[in-house]
Amino acid sequence: MAFGLPADGFYESFMQFPKSSGSTGFSQSKIGDRLSSQYNLEERLQIEYLIDPVNAQTNLESAQDVISGLSQTPKSLPPRYFYDDRGSQLFEQICELPEYYLTRTEAAIFQEYAGAIAQLTGACEIVELGSGSSSKTRLLLDAYQQQGYPLRYLPIDVSAGILESSARTLLADYSSLKIHGLVSTYELALERLSPAPLPTRMICFIGSTLGNLNPDECHVFFSQITQALQPGEYFLLGIDLQKPKGLLEAAYNDSQGVTAAFNLNMLSHLNQRFGGNFDLNQFEHWSFYNESLHQIEMHLRSLKAQTVELQDLGMAIAFQPGETILSEISRKFDLTQIQQELSAKGLQPIQTWTDLNQWFGLLLCQRHNS
Repeated sequence: MAFGLPADGFYESFMQFPKSSGSTGFSQSKIGDRLSSQYNLEERLQIEYLIDPVNAQTNLESAQDVISGLSQTPKSLPPRYFYDDRGSQLFEQICELPEYYLTRTEAAIFQEYAGAIAQLTGACEIVELGSGSSSKTRLLLDAYQQQGYPLRYLPIDVSAGILESSARTLLADYSSLKIHGLVSTYELALERLSPAPLPTRMICFIGSTLGNLNPDECHVFFSQITQALQPGEYFLLGIDLQKPKGLLEAAYNDSQGVTAAFNLNMLSHLNQRFGGNFDLNQFEHWSFYNESLHQIEMHLRSLKAQTVELQDLGMAIAFQPGETILSEISRKFDLTQIQQELSAKGLQPIQTWTDLNQWFGLLLCQRHNS
């Protein structure tokens, strides 16, 4: 299903027009400008739903990862269940925390090198997996705009709320931008991508989200990217690099407790989506750096023996005191090794950028012609 802007939002915007000086009614010119702007906005925005979070049968079919993850020992859940609307909002807060170096470090790389990216790719459609607030994407849009290229953006996110609000904000700030948003998982969206409307396309997977995938999942994901791209098209990847344990653990155990709230919100999401009765007061956030595997591990730890039900899935899950659910891994990469893995999948790194501390890496790859 595809939807444009809702009519009630148009009405509210119309009613906020100021009256013209010395007049008892609205300024006709301002009304005309706003009408034109609103219609123009509708023409430039399309939001397409590839998943339906409301339909119970769709939920059941898409919940096999929950069923299998909570049935095994040790228990686990996919990170995608972090991102209901509330989870997306909490993650945006995490990105602003002083301990969370990742966002500001990657943003600094974009600020310095976005222009170089635009010059290397030429005019292209920007596709972003896990777009969120699209904050760093603005730096790319600015760079392509400065080159005089048309702006086409295809954000993909499982959270419809943050995708739509971000799209509206971007459209208000970039008058020539066109957006086709997909409310979808990465896998489904990559399968459904239509041919790019511009000479080429760049799929962006930034913000270190690749670290959430284990090595086998990472190989599958790279294959999916290769299949979604045409020869000569581009893949822009952000990765968090290996660094001291103290820096890493502080980033995932912030002093304000925002990361803990983000982690626990996954249980609220399961409650809402699958008729669950997780009591968030009976679980705690637990995060540490596994040095042998070079990965942060985030867990939800049960504070007592308890049984939790997910009625819509017909599940009763027993927990022992101290038993955990692995909710996320965040792998930290070696730059040379990841370049080799990308190349082996047909994604040739053509340029790599890092910050001065070499804490974070940004790689621009191009799909092989063969």
